[in-house]
Formats: sequence, structure tokens, C-alpha cells
Amino acid sequence: MPAQEKQGHSPTVTGSISPRAQTPATDTPEPTLHGDAPSNFEQVLPTESTPPIGRVQFWLIFVALMVTSFLSAIDLTSVSTALPTIVEDLDGTEFAWVGSAFALGSTAILPLIGGLCQIFGRRPVVIASILLFALGSGICGGASNMAMLIAGRTIQGMGGGGILATGEIVIADMVPLRQRGAYMGALGAVWGIASAIGPPIGGAFSQSNWRWLFYMNLPLSAIALALVWFFLHLKVPQDDLRSKMSRMDWIGNMFVIVGTTLTVIALTWAGAKYPWSSYQVLVPLVLGMAFVIAFFVYEARVPVEPVVPWELVNNRTSFLGYATTFLHGIVATCLIFYLPVYFQGTLMQGPVKSGVSLFGLAFTVTPAAVACGATVAIFSIYRPQNAAGWALTTVGLGLLTLLKVDTPKAQWVGFQIIAGLGVGILYAAPTFPVLAPLPVRENAHALAFFTFVRSYSQTWGVTLGATILQNQLKIKLPKAFLDMFPAEGVEITYAAIPQIPGLPEPMGTEVREAFSSSLRVIWLTMIGLCALGLICVLGMKEIKMHEVTDEDWGIEERQRAERDAEKGLEKP
Repeated sequence: MPAQEKQGHSPTVTGSISPRAQTPATDTPEPTLHGDAPSNFEQVLPTESTPPIGRVQFWLIFVALMVTSFLSAIDLTSVSTALPTIVEDLDGTEFAWVGSAFALGSTAILPLIGGLCQIFGRRPVVIASILLFALGSGICGGASNMAMLIAGRTIQGMGGGGILATGEIVIADMVPLRQRGAYMGALGAVWGIASAIGPPIGGAFSQSNWRWLFYMNLPLSAIALALVWFFLHLKVPQDDLRSKMSRMDWIGNMFVIVGTTLTVIALTWAGAKYPWSSYQVLVPLVLGMAFVIAFFVYEARVPVEPVVPWELVNNRTSFLGYATTFLHGIVATCLIFYLPVYFQGTLMQGPVKSGVSLFGLAFTVTPAAVACGATVAIFSIYRPQNAAGWALTTVGLGLLTLLKVDTPKAQWVGFQIIAGLGVGILYAAPTFPVLAPLPVRENAHALAFFTFVRSYSQTWGVTLGATILQNQLKIKLPKAFLDMFPAEGVEITYAAIPQIPGLPEPMGTEVREAFSSSLRVIWLTMIGLCALGLICVLGMKEIKMHEVTDEDWGIEERQRAERDAEKGLEKP
């Protein structure tokens, strides 16, 4: 017997065939027909055909997941508008690390989340993630310097990444992929609401007391923890702790944590603190990418229970789904982080007003994500939605390149709406090509890796945008203004914004024009990534989606009922 099958939860972890899985399900995708699923797909069939949708406990669990997702989303979207105030108050310069640290924490821990969920069950991982997020929020709120703030953001990111990944994993346990669109759209709507109210909330706190931007997460965490504690009762593996710990892929996790950390450090320093050609950038970047490559090689060949099973990426459609997720994460993060720079640096809006000005983008994300999920559920297709998302995002970014100092309000609001529709669709759409070719037993690993890719891409988005903006501003800002920031390696973007209203003319207008033209380079770069995303969609296949779930996971209530029924049958 293989090592995995000795554990108490073998059907989900190992792919052994449970007694009820011997007869192929009629709704199972046919990999031989489509030529796009792992070769061993036929051996690991779904074994549950009655999802608990409609039951009270299901909806209570779903509400708990929406609250936890809101908790992570509101923090990500509210910090950007408060950044200038926070950096100024803490006498900091490296503003990019405030965003990068959150992405770093979530990225480093996410591959581990899938394994933890498989071995320890979903509920303890959700609880631990909420507690980590609350701890990081408390540290950020009490930060006395930038180093402490960045440390808190890293811990926040670990918790936030776990929250997002486990939310998608639990939904996948209870709802078949074929029906999941509407529910994932609802979770996307949570992100949309957070995107809408996060920026003005961040701006409001920055004008009163930015520390409460983080402290407000503590009561929200308490509410989320209570909901999870009382309602999220799911099936759990029955192995003892020693067996569970021995099954963890510690070496694989070490590879990915070291690799992502070194990569993020290099990207954050590149072009802003040190030149791209400097050893301070090249050494960690090369080492980081080497560790990431070594991680995938190791995962494909060595561990019995890998962090990222090779079958997740060895078919074309899933691989391209992950690729579009990575590209979308970069584009969406640049929009969320750097559109407020246009409002504050070019239009000279305050933090609150700049957050309100972002409503054009934020309010369209929600209906677009919901509509995407609904159309997938109704028509059982996902390629057109992915293509439409990239097309709309490309058009929206193209329009954003037209933004200038004197752009009318109607135009910059309308441009955001088009970009927001595309970005919103792409928050939900890539999930389906990723999961359709894979067996349902791999939901946890696949979705944890999905969230890892999205989080990793957010790191690239923040740092890539920061590098472009920093380098362009150094070229385009008036020399007299640059001389106000003589310190070597100072990231001038957020340090410069508070100085603009007091500048004499014509310097004030020149600085504002420098900001708008520098941001234009970011939007042009993002258009190139959108074109690449559209090409990836063209390479996907339309594979029939699962209409069943995995019996090894789901609501604990059903598990108890089945055991009771079996005991009843055994009585004489």
C-alpha cells in the first residue's frame, strides 16, 4: 500500500478509489475526449452527488465565509489612499513595502494552506488565519516606525491569504463547479463592496487617525471568528497529530517561502532604491527565481504529498488559467494602487475625495463578478467570459492613458467603469478553466495554488507599478522640485504628493503633468499584459465542468448522519 493510503483520509489525499467511486459518474469530464486533463484523472472520480445547497447550515457557513473575505478585502483596498499620510507620519520613504509586505506574507504561506487544509481540515486553518490577521492588524495600528508597520503588514498578509484561500476551498467542498459560479460571484461581490468603500474609509482615517484603519479590523475579526467558531463545522481527517505532521511537505514549503521572499525583496528595491543592474537587486532576484524553479522541480519528483501536485499545471487549460490569474493580479493591483495617485498627485484631491473618485472602478467590479459567475452557471461555458474580461480591461486601460491635468470628471469616471467591468469579470472567470480539467479531490491544492498565484502577482503589481512610477518621475519632474528630495534612494512618489498644493506656478502644473504622464507609462505596460492574457484565453479548451463534489469533505452534520445510519443498519 502506498504511504498515503496508510493515513486516515486517503481518498482525498492520495487519489485511491473509494468503494462508491468504482462506477464512473456521468457528469465527469472526459479527458480523453478533450485531451486536456491529467492522465490519471479517470482513477480519481468524484464520489458525492448531493451538495448541501439550500440547507440552513450551508447558508450560515456561506455568510461566515463572506464576512471573513470582507475582512481581508477591506484591508487591501483601504490602505492605498492612506499611504501618503502614513508614510509622512512615520517619516518613512519605502512606501512600496507597505503593499508588498502584505502580498509577501500571503504569497509565502499560501502553498502551505492547501496541505494544511488536507491534513488538519478546513476549520482550524480558517481560525488560525483570522487570528494571524488580527495580530498583524494590532501591530500595524500600534506601529511606531516603518519597520514595525511592514512587519505587521507581513503578518496580516499571512492571515489574509489564508482567509481567501480557505474561503474558496470550503465553497468548493460544498458546491459543484458547474453550480459554483453564482456563489463565487457573491464572494466577488464582497470584494467589489470592499473596493468601493475601502478607499474612502482609508482616506477618512488618514485625515483623522490612520491607526484606526488597522484597529477597526479587530472587532471585525472577532465577528468573523465567532461566526466560524459556531457555524463552520466541517469534516476533518481522523489521523493523530504525529501522523499529520509527518505528512507535511516541509522542504517544499521552505523552497517556496525563501524563493518568494527573495523575489519580493529584489522587486521592491529594483529601480527605486537600487538600479536594476546592481548586485543588491540581481543577487536576490536570481536566487529567488532559482528557489521558485527548484520548488516546482522538487514538487514534481520528490514528495509523496506535495504542496503543489504536478497534475495542477501539466494540462494546458489549467496552466493557462493560472497564467491569466497572474496577469490579472498585476493589472488589478496597479489600478487599485495607482489610480489614487492620479487623483492626489495630478488632480490634487485629498485622501477621502480620491477614495470617492475611485468609485467608478470599485462599483463596477461587483456586478461584473456576479454576472460572470451567473453566466457560467447558466450556460456552462467560461471561455467567452475570460475573453470579454480581458477585452474590456484593455479598452479601459487604453482610455486611462488619455488622462491629463484637465481631464473632465465625466471622462475619468467613464474610463474607470469600463476598466472595472473587465477587472470584475476576471476576478471570477479564471477559476473555471483552472478547475474544470482537474479531479475534485484536488480542490484544496488547486485553489490554494490559485490564491498563491494571485497574491504573488499582486506583489509584482505593486512593485512593478512603483518602479515604473519612480523612474518616470525622476525623468519628468522639474529639477528644482527633485532637489527638494536629496536623499539617495528616496521613493519620491508619496513624499512628493503632500508638497504639490504649496508649489508656486508654473512648477505646480509641471509637477502635476509629470505625475499624469508617468502614470501613463504604467497603463501602457498593463495594456501589454492584457494582450498576453487574451492570447492565453485563446489557448484554453472548453471542458465540461463537474456537477458533483468530493464526499470526503463537506458539512460535518452529514458525516454524523451517515455514521448514525450505518450503525442503525448494523443493529440486529
